Amino acid sequence: MNKIENMHAQMNDLIDMLHLSLNPQAIKMVEDVKDVPADAIWPRRDKGQHLALCQAIALTKREGKTVFFTKEDHWCWNPLIGLGHVKCEPGMDSFEEVSKNLGIADPTAAKEFFAKFPKLEYGKYAGMLMAPAQTAEFEPDVILINCDDNFQLRTLIWGIKSETGQMLETSFDAIDSCIHSIVRPMQDGQYRITIPDPGDQERALASKNEIIMSVPFDRLDELMKGTKAITSRGVGYKGMKMEMKYDFARPPFYNTLYKIWGLDQGEDWEMRS
Repeated sequence: MNKIENMHAQMNDLIDMLHLSLNPQAIKMVEDVKDVPADAIWPRRDKGQHLALCQAIALTKREGKTVFFTKEDHWCWNPLIGLGHVKCEPGMDSFEEVSKNLGIADPTAAKEFFAKFPKLEYGKYAGMLMAPAQTAEFEPDVILINCDDNFQLRTLIWGIKSETGQMLETSFDAIDSCIHSIVRPMQDGQYRITIPDPGDQERALASKNEIIMSVPFDRLDELMKGTKAITSRGVGYKGMKMEMKYDFARPPFYNTLYKIWGLDQGEDWEMRS
């Protein structure tokens, strides 16, 4: 099984394990347009209209479309900068204009913040290619998994901890989710959790409980190994059952600990599938 076939199998397993309602998105920055699949939608070329990047991603996550997004397709300023399509450096008029509109009260702090904003190399990429990860015919840079609720996200976080032995660390912003969820993981190779921003909510139909887990492609097997391990223990997304039973059955090691501590023991739970 090659890497693409493995991705398809892993994503189908994940969709089943977490009951995902939205397609995971395979995201790839493309240097040469000859590498773009023939069936990809180019919004401005094929529809004569522009989209925000979050709207293009929504075509993939909601409708299963393969989309190629170029500099000319964008209808939102931020991805143009973050994806390296335009220059916006300290001292430029564009940098000054953006800094004034970040919602940061202190002008100096705003400029310092924006100077550190994640950006890909200027002019390196022709555009971004996106498709459902369970069917995409290319190796992505990053996979975006849109969780519908905190319990799906919890399962992924627990799976990561299971494999790495570490807590997942991330940082949060209220805006610019497209760049934080894609460019940062491409640059540092780390998992990331991102809250959909206002544009994603208003123009790309993101739900109020939706949250994004970014998975660098090279870490997909690690994520899935951990998530499957958690699921097999009966504490994954589908294994948990709501109840308010007192003296409830517990994993056997609970009773081992309680015996050590001289406390009451109870019923061992049966492994849940």
